[in-house]
Amino acid sequence: MAEVATARRSRITPEREAELYGAVLDLLREVGYDALTMDAVAARTRSSKATLYRQWGGKAELVVKAIRHNKPGKVADIDTGSIRGDLHTLLTREDDCAMEQNSALLRGVAMALHRNPDLRQAFRDQLIEPEMAEFRRVLQRAVDRGEIRPDCPALDFLIHMMVGGYATTVLLDEQPPTRAFLASYIDAVILPALGVSAS
Repeated sequence: MAEVATARRSRITPEREAELYGAVLDLLREVGYDALTMDAVAARTRSSKATLYRQWGGKAELVVKAIRHNKPGKVADIDTGSIRGDLHTLLTREDDCAMEQNSALLRGVAMALHRNPDLRQAFRDQLIEPEMAEFRRVLQRAVDRGEIRPDCPALDFLIHMMVGGYATTVLLDEQPPTRAFLASYIDAVILPALGVSAS
């Protein structure tokens, strides 16, 4: 039975999958998570609703996979030889326009997370936990290189600091995050917390 399900899933080409994910993200930006329906996705992508459910199981899974697909590669693949270089390189993977779009998208999804346990679970399993594991690998390399003390208390809070800097610019400064802001934030806040020189 599992082989049949796998065979059915493999019929969607990577190009078609990317097209579907793009349509889901467009709909999310237009109407938000709560108003997004599988019917709307099917209509937008000229797919059958049955195919969408067979492939993704439901709206939460589809939305989270679309967001994950939109991420520009794995954090742990960045290895410049220094934690500062790694964090600054991470910024170069999205320009200010993409950051603005993704910031708005994630704000909308963040609100829906509180009301939808299935979305919250899928988000945690497929985005938060893997992302934290990626950052732990980046940090472990920095510890192994001797840049960060292994007992540095800030090691457990890197993701919190990164997300905080990214998410609060709209709230506090009434503008989306930019590369310049986040680069300054990394040098002024994150690296000192990790005991690393910004120069």
